[in-house]
Amino acid sequence: MAQTNPRQNVIFPSNGGQAHGYLATPPAGTGPGVVVIQEWWGLTDHIVDVCDRLAAEGFVALAPDLFGGRTTHDSGEAGQMMAALPVEDAARDLSGAVDHLLQHDAVTGDQVGAVGFCMGGGFVLVLAAVCGDKVDAAVSFYGVFPGDIPDLSGITCPVQGHFGEHDELTPPDRARLLAQQIRDQAGVDVELNLYPAGHAFYNDENHLGTYAPEQAQLAWERTVAFLSSQLG
Repeated sequence: MAQTNPRQNVIFPSNGGQAHGYLATPPAGTGPGVVVIQEWWGLTDHIVDVCDRLAAEGFVALAPDLFGGRTTHDSGEAGQMMAALPVEDAARDLSGAVDHLLQHDAVTGDQVGAVGFCMGGGFVLVLAAVCGDKVDAAVSFYGVFPGDIPDLSGITCPVQGHFGEHDELTPPDRARLLAQQIRDQAGVDVELNLYPAGHAFYNDENHLGTYAPEQAQLAWERTVAFLSSQLG
């Protein structure tokens, strides 16, 4: 059953129903839209903070709550929550978030960006493939696919990836395979960045003990520059 998450501050239509999420707007009041896709922990303070950081950089950031209000700091429970999330449901909520941003008065432009972490780093690529020309920049932080990498031929935008050289969930060889598959299937540019760090090195809540501040800052600067160049 869906629970109330105090981080939720927006409701938006999604495939005939409603979805919840967190929306942050920039000080200027308007800016390009960016969908932020959560890790397997849920819509946590960290994801809210990512939205706030993007807003401070001039973007309108929306993070859909894919777990219906549930969050956890236990990796076993997080894995179960991720496994129980139908890809179709997640894609529907994420597509609804794209449409909500494109229709939002604060959002400039007719395309959005998307940034995802861990589970969300995989979903961000699925979203870019499903939404096609609506997404003009996709950023995957240590993206995870539980099984085989899905068909990503629908991606039409440049992709930027951030992966750790010591990541056991998505090792460098798998990250390179993912990047090459996107190039082969979609024919788009893929910028793959590897860091001397482990999985979730950007997450300063540090649940896995892998937070790497210097690498996180570098990845963030690259992300903001990439989004700014693509979304104007």
